[in-house]
Amino acid sequence: MKKYKELLMGLLVIVAGVLYWIFGYDKPEPIDRPEPETPSVEMPALPSTTLSSSLDGLLEIPAHTTDRHIVQHGAYVSSYNTETLIPNWVAYELTAEETEGDRSREGREFRMDPELKGVRQAMREDYSGSGWTKGHLMPAADASFNSTAMGETFYFTNICPQDETLNAGDWQYLEKRVRQWANRYGSVWVVTGPIVGENRYGTIGEREVVVPDSFYKALLIRKKNGSYSAIAFVMDNDDDRYYLKDCSMSVNELEALTGFDFFPGLDDTIEEKVEGTVRLSDWGIR
Repeated sequence: MKKYKELLMGLLVIVAGVLYWIFGYDKPEPIDRPEPETPSVEMPALPSTTLSSSLDGLLEIPAHTTDRHIVQHGAYVSSYNTETLIPNWVAYELTAEETEGDRSREGREFRMDPELKGVRQAMREDYSGSGWTKGHLMPAADASFNSTAMGETFYFTNICPQDETLNAGDWQYLEKRVRQWANRYGSVWVVTGPIVGENRYGTIGEREVVVPDSFYKALLIRKKNGSYSAIAFVMDNDDDRYYLKDCSMSVNELEALTGFDFFPGLDDTIEEKVEGTVRLSDWGIR
């Protein structure tokens, strides 16, 4: 009998312990352990193919919302098109002081732009035997103030297939006039590039570099009275003669041809007036 009582007492103790665990025991609050932190990764610096914010205030830079490969060099900024393998545009400011340089272009070689390493570009072989010259957009003579800057004008981010007669003739004459305008007004803002158009001349080379139908320049100067004046020119990529008066137009007309928004840094009210009119007398054109 005594054994049964001891067994019963043991069972009661066990049952009481279980009931206490279920209803009366204050379970410890779970420890709030912080989630392990993800190691921070330092983002790499933006490559030179991305437009630097330092360029946003420059008058010569067109609106660039869809441009993928924009590279800045010492003398110019280029928007390079990896499908056509020619620039969309090249922009720079040319000052009067910079026109006084005396660096020689002798011994300079055309080459791929090292700032766009790994990006598909044109090469010298594409032009070899094609019948088209390697036409500068920013002419080497505009960078004669600095040897490094001149060397950068020979990158293919500044080059297009160009008719030899045009390159050495009327287009070169326009380039000389740009330097004269820089001397006259202290500086001139330049945007220049190709117009692919209907692509009448097809492509050249193994990489199929597109030969443009024509070329353009958009120019902006600030006169002594503080007002601005703008003009644009378009010359076809052939051996015809092009007189400045005949191939001149307003910047608005050039924007309609190219789809680019030139000189967006101007105040809107000034931009509309300046880009909608051409004052040939400001440019010494008759």
